[in-house]
Amino acid sequence: MKKIVWIVVANRAAARLFQASQPMGPLEELDAFIHPEGRLQEHDLVSDRPGRSFDSYGAGRHAEDPDTAATEQEATNFAVQLSRFLHKARCDRKFDALVLVAAPAFLGALRDRLDVATRERITHEIDKNLVQQSPSVIRGHLPERLYSSVGA
Repeated sequence: MKKIVWIVVANRAAARLFQASQPMGPLEELDAFIHPEGRLQEHDLVSDRPGRSFDSYGAGRHAEDPDTAATEQEATNFAVQLSRFLHKARCDRKFDALVLVAAPAFLGALRDRLDVATRERITHEIDKNLVQQSPSVIRGHLPERLYSSVGA
């Protein structure tokens, strides 16, 4: 039986989904996801100034720092969106193995949002931002034989 390997290439603003139909063959692009909020800067995402509070002693005041920056929150939102898509695809048996290629900070966010069963399908992770690259350039960063760890 032929194994299906999906390759997700992502950063905080975009993701591309590829499939390898041959162990050493080219990549076929299946889908693309855009998250425009991921391109925005912190000041574009937050309209209000940070809240202010009084010091615990004395008459001083200072701005409150939010626990999570808005840009990080948007990256998390996109990671959740992708993880839900991959969870459903795994449940529908659309792939047997998964390769993640993502910008370093986003790779961690995406991995953390994947459910355990989907995470177990990951055969390779590459921490590079290759979203804008051609399929042949992306393929050059992947192992020569994609199926070797899937057992095909």
